[in-house]
Amino acid sequence: MAGNRRAARVGSAVSGSSAAIAFLVAIVTNYVTAQPPKWAENTVLVWSVFAGLAVVSLGLFFWERRLAAGAPDGGVRPVPLGRIAVGGHSMNPPAVSAPVRGRAAELERIGALVRGPGGGMVVVCGAGGLGKTTLAAEAAAQARDQGQVVVWIRWRDDPEQLGQDLAQAAHILDLPESRLEEARTGRVSLVDAVWEHLATVTGWLIVVDNVDTPTRVGPGSGPPAAYRGWLRPHGGGVLLVTSRDTSRQTWGPDADLIHLQPLADDAGGAVLLDAAPHAGTAAEAEAEALAARLGGLPLGLNAAGAYMSVPTSRHRTFTAYQHALEAEFTDLLGAEHPAAATDPAVARRVVRHTWDLSIDQLDQDGYTLARPVLQLLALLERAPVPRTLMTPELVTDATGLPATAATVDAALAGLHQYGLLHTPEADGSGVASPTAGQLQLHPLVREVTARTLARPEPTTTWLTALDEHITQTVEAVTNMPGRTGWPTARLLAPHLPAHLDRNTQGDFLTVRNTLDSLAGLLGAARAASEEFLLHRHVLDAETRVLGSDHPDTLISRSSLANALNHLGDHRQAAELHRQTLADRERLLGPDHPDILISRGNLANTLSELGDHQHAAELHRQTLSDSERLLGPDHPHTLTSRGNLAKTLNDLGDHQEAAELHRQTVADRERILGPDHPDTLISRNNLAHTQARLAEGGRRRWWQLPRRG
Repeated sequence: MAGNRRAARVGSAVSGSSAAIAFLVAIVTNYVTAQPPKWAENTVLVWSVFAGLAVVSLGLFFWERRLAAGAPDGGVRPVPLGRIAVGGHSMNPPAVSAPVRGRAAELERIGALVRGPGGGMVVVCGAGGLGKTTLAAEAAAQARDQGQVVVWIRWRDDPEQLGQDLAQAAHILDLPESRLEEARTGRVSLVDAVWEHLATVTGWLIVVDNVDTPTRVGPGSGPPAAYRGWLRPHGGGVLLVTSRDTSRQTWGPDADLIHLQPLADDAGGAVLLDAAPHAGTAAEAEAEALAARLGGLPLGLNAAGAYMSVPTSRHRTFTAYQHALEAEFTDLLGAEHPAAATDPAVARRVVRHTWDLSIDQLDQDGYTLARPVLQLLALLERAPVPRTLMTPELVTDATGLPATAATVDAALAGLHQYGLLHTPEADGSGVASPTAGQLQLHPLVREVTARTLARPEPTTTWLTALDEHITQTVEAVTNMPGRTGWPTARLLAPHLPAHLDRNTQGDFLTVRNTLDSLAGLLGAARAASEEFLLHRHVLDAETRVLGSDHPDTLISRSSLANALNHLGDHRQAAELHRQTLADRERLLGPDHPDILISRGNLANTLSELGDHQHAAELHRQTLSDSERLLGPDHPHTLTSRGNLAKTLNDLGDHQEAAELHRQTVADRERILGPDHPDTLISRNNLAHTQARLAEGGRRRWWQLPRRG
């Protein structure tokens, strides 16, 4: 009804203007006739009336134009019909030059929607370089093969042009000229005319490619999710949109979001083999290894394949190219393109520049910390980063920029929205970890960002701030009660070796202690892989810095052996314990307390290997030396007695094992009290041994020979 009232007002303006002009013409006509009326002889009166009517006529004319142009009272803007009827560019989809690998599930989702009866809207979204346009082009080719009408539209950051293109698509699908005429004259809005027609027509696929600024799609300022603009899910066919914006909030509840992920290694290897089939002897394995190195990013895979396919390239095999990346990454994948800054189409095709488009858009949208936060994350390792590390204090200390919790949150949200940042919901074991938020960059996003940082570069100030906050985070985690800090500790572990390497020439011992404390927490958490990683790196660093015979180095070797035990590699653990025991006997003498620790560790490892007899001999010697050197009530002596008892239990000597456990329980109750955790452990060991002893007695009774 409002639209009809607006049309009526426009119509009255047109009638008033025409009548005024006709009256003016009549006056002039009468004035020049041979018999003018009496009043016409008054020259002043005639020209006054003439001038007044001219002003009124012009006023009505301009008021009519204002109404038709969409004045504040809500008039509908006329549309130039000629631009609709004649397209100025191709609306055919781009050709797909190579097989589309690893996207069968996504193509089937789109194909099912195209073949289905209901139509709808699908958004293929994800970071730059994931092959969204390629997937859409393949889907378009398949739809055309099935007899669908396919129209391809490229978003040019111009809502008026998009309107013209969609009107042209509707015109191709037989939108009546009369409806276009109504839009041209402003009697109906063009967007409504187009979508009212598209809702009645089936058998079409319209692709709108690279809609990376969906808030500007229009018409007007309404969000795309309101479905009142140019992008709607209500057609009889399928509207397919590609975008870097992955937010459900942007696209609304009725859009089918296909969030593209990097290609699996086998699919990535196939992409490389398609581009460079002669680039390896054991081609499949080598191609998959290179695909994994490139993080499965189609843009990176295509760049590498194109390079290797050129006869004059220096690195023409998958293996050679992968090795060259370590020294020549900036030249091979991080090279600048001179036209990228001014031509977004070029930037999309260049690995180094493709993500600049997203960062620039975030800058324009007010996410001023997105770039420095991305740069900080890129300085860490490829593994997920604990969210608790990325604080406003770190951002400010590193970059000098003012930061608050809200602005850091906004920066991370913007990076996530544009697919540059992922937030895995599970820890390394695959178990959901809601208490430990994670942030992870795609490997190539991280590497390109780290190697091609825009000024100001993260110099020593950035890295120093990062190291200080890593130390603070580790300290906070290790001081958390119970198991609270375990998920965050696992996330921190992969980032600490580089933290130690950066400080080898500085405060080495303090940073070493940071790694040791976190490794201890990881051991308690049974995170054996992460524990092993830290202990191995500490041992390597101490061997270089302190020497292989330094007491700290020997402690670290023993810790590494224990971590190997936790991983189940008992044989290698035993070798390290033997080496440590021999070195300590050589350096410290036979009666040093550390000798007792090494001998006990070796004995425990031998028990794990099933060599209980040898283990029992070592435990007897350790217990005897502990009683002599440390006294019968020393904690190490009590531990040695318990270890010997468990080994005797494994050998089947349950009687002696039970006697040793009884003695240990009594001593710990006397020294530590009945409720101490060590007392409870000893009591449990005794109960277990007594159960074994009773089972053995029952077996012997049943084995007695029967009497006749």
